[in-house]
Amino acid sequence: MHHIFKQGTSQQKPVFLLLHGTGGNEHSLLQLAEIIDPDASILSVRGNVLENGMPRFFKRLAEGIFDEEDLILQTNELNNFLDEAASKYGFNRQNIIAIGYSNGANIAASLLFHFKDSLKGAILHHPMVPLRGITLPNLTGTHVFISAGTNDPICPKQESDELQALLKEAHASVTMHWENHGHQLTMSEVQAAKVWYEQL
Repeated sequence: MHHIFKQGTSQQKPVFLLLHGTGGNEHSLLQLAEIIDPDASILSVRGNVLENGMPRFFKRLAEGIFDEEDLILQTNELNNFLDEAASKYGFNRQNIIAIGYSNGANIAASLLFHFKDSLKGAILHHPMVPLRGITLPNLTGTHVFISAGTNDPICPKQESDELQALLKEAHASVTMHWENHGHQLTMSEVQAAKVWYEQL
């Protein structure tokens, strides 16, 4: 997978797994990571799927309708890549916090839905429920921050509410942050994620 790895100044800090939205790339969220913790290491990944020339992490059939088969395949691939990257760059595989926006937040949520120890935590900006009808692993000890817009046309409010409920049922610790905006990523939600992160 196309990616950037940047070693942080502290080995104790988590590695931020950066997962961009549709049309983004491995450079899109670097500034975000700097704001949240400039000392953390960064593993920023570009999605392997192209939709009209725009990188994504998995295929979709239409707006808001995921290709579930491809989602599962790409989730497995990403999880395997994290194993390989931890070995290659010498970081703690158990100390990864994902920061995802939109499509990137969805694949991060899919990692949580499928693999018990894939992520230590996740900051999910404007995510949807990646998959329904599956049993989630026990996510005790996993911390998740979700930010969403009350007027988001792509990710309706009930999607975020349902995702929060599913993660809580799986015993994850979930913090919800609402913005009176649409699908755009706002500085105020990034600052809220920073406050959440500093309290971990």
